[in-house]
Amino acid sequence: MPNRPHRLPRTSRTGLPLTTITPWRTCTKSKWRCMAAANWRTKRSRNIAKRLMLIPLQSNILKRDPNNLEAHKLLGRIYLRSLGDIQSGNGSQNVLKLAIEQYEQIIKIEPDSVDDHLLLGRLYKVNNDLQKAESEFKTALKLQPDSEEAVTTLAYLYNEEGDTNRAAQVLASIPDAARSAKLYSALGYTYEQQKQYKNAIDSYKRAIELDRDNLDAIRGLAQNLMNDGQTNAALEQYKIIADANPEDAQTYLKMAEIYRKTGKFDLALENLKKAESMVQDSIEVPYNIAAVYQAQGRYDEAIQVLQNLLKKTEKADNSYTQGEKNNRAVFSERLGTIYRENNNNQLAIDTFRKMLALGDENAVRGYQQIIDTYREAKQWQQATDAAREASQKLPKDRGLKMVYAAQLADMGKADEGLQQVKALLTGKPDDREVYITLAQMYSRLRRWPEAEEAVDKAEQLSTKADDKKDVYFLRGSIYERQKKYEQAEEMFRKVLVGDPQNANVLNYLGYMLADRGMRLDEALNMIKKAVDLDPANGAYLDSLGWAYYKLGKYDLAEDTLMKASQRIGTDPTVQDHLGDLYQKTGRLKLAAAHWERALLEWNKTVAAEVDQNDVARVQKKLESAKMKLAREDSQNK
Repeated sequence: MPNRPHRLPRTSRTGLPLTTITPWRTCTKSKWRCMAAANWRTKRSRNIAKRLMLIPLQSNILKRDPNNLEAHKLLGRIYLRSLGDIQSGNGSQNVLKLAIEQYEQIIKIEPDSVDDHLLLGRLYKVNNDLQKAESEFKTALKLQPDSEEAVTTLAYLYNEEGDTNRAAQVLASIPDAARSAKLYSALGYTYEQQKQYKNAIDSYKRAIELDRDNLDAIRGLAQNLMNDGQTNAALEQYKIIADANPEDAQTYLKMAEIYRKTGKFDLALENLKKAESMVQDSIEVPYNIAAVYQAQGRYDEAIQVLQNLLKKTEKADNSYTQGEKNNRAVFSERLGTIYRENNNNQLAIDTFRKMLALGDENAVRGYQQIIDTYREAKQWQQATDAAREASQKLPKDRGLKMVYAAQLADMGKADEGLQQVKALLTGKPDDREVYITLAQMYSRLRRWPEAEEAVDKAEQLSTKADDKKDVYFLRGSIYERQKKYEQAEEMFRKVLVGDPQNANVLNYLGYMLADRGMRLDEALNMIKKAVDLDPANGAYLDSLGWAYYKLGKYDLAEDTLMKASQRIGTDPTVQDHLGDLYQKTGRLKLAAAHWERALLEWNKTVAAEVDQNDVARVQKKLESAKMKLAREDSQNK
């Protein structure tokens, strides 16, 4: 799935901002609500005016008595209350500075107040003065080592700075017996940042045991169950939240995400529609609706939704913030992939090119998608040219350099490509990605010992569970290409233990079994699961059709293989499978046509993607079919 849209203020953990509906925006719904909103604004304005009238009075007191603690505290509270009433901008920043000035004076007069140090630290944090914020939080903790508020506040600061180890150390200073729900939630969040999802789950469960009505802890538990691949358990937690707070649009978005990932698209859309009714101005909800439409193969509807989003977020003067650029890049990327899946490659490339002006990271993804589109269309020289352009325009991006090097290898310049990738090795942990690329290149070149050696080195540098899964899959594919099927299956099963919903692995392993006629029912179930997760995926449909063929279910095989051909008709394997099906069902002329198409597509393909044994096998079948058809023609004359 493409990267999610850039996170803006008031976002969920998963994406774009959910627009907050303020009271006056809902005035179209009833006169009573309009009056309530008007009264609310009038009362709010009166309260602001009253507070502002107190400022000169307290300032005069401080002129006469600079150490008047109560006057400083009253002014500080006035500025704090005013911060919530003033829209962001210079006015808000000025009030923030005034509040900071008052609390700096307060802690000088009253240096032992834990609450004042915490409050000043939070103000520094809002002002992005993180060193001063840390200092105040530490002072508060020193004054009261068992202060849960000081401990959790300092831990959250460290988490935001990316120093999760220090966050964990601070939280560990409170013994188990003294830990509250709030502290366990902070610990759960820290484990989540460290990607220790099982520990995060345990911490959030402890928080909920101590406070069963803590919806934030339940959200944290649900999110980490999702992170850990326990989607059904996560769904149950989100249902609890939805029952407790049926107006929480973000919960319905999360439930929709789970339903989409598990192939329950109607339920996904149902929950997205609920969310949409609560946040009509949202851009996250329609984006997710488009993702569901794409997964269902409802391309025209998905395209319309994404075009509307791009139009809605367009600015005539191109004065986009970086967040807005990131959002538009995400919309464009998904739109381009839909065009490509719908066999409209030129529109896809045109759409991806629009990403190049949206910032370096967005440009990187745009170039990668352009290269992939050319490759899928078997336009190898154009893919190489695009990769060269990308590496020249964005010379600091190592990933694009490796893409270009891999293209060179595919185009017959293997040594040059390999040398360029090896030159990127630095002896540091991030060499892992370089070794992954080398393993893939060696595998495509059928240099198996070097491929396995590169995978070994990548695995040594893989410390995270997700990284290890990637290595297992790559190693499995290398074994499979060498026909080391038992070792390949062992690797694929290792991935599925931790990620049973991995559609790519389910398809690969299922096809590997079906192609050899082994454990066909098990193979079929695996492939069906992959198709349920991604029903528009042409490769998965081909695998499913081939499994039906192996089981002798020729009608189902034909229907499914035809769908695959509509998606990825340039794939020679699909054409070969159709040829075998038509031969088996007595339609030799059709079989010959598809075998001929398979050979034609292989002729357009770079050597790295062609197994000459497959070509020879299909060539033999075609020649035999032509001879038989010729004999039949001569007999009929």
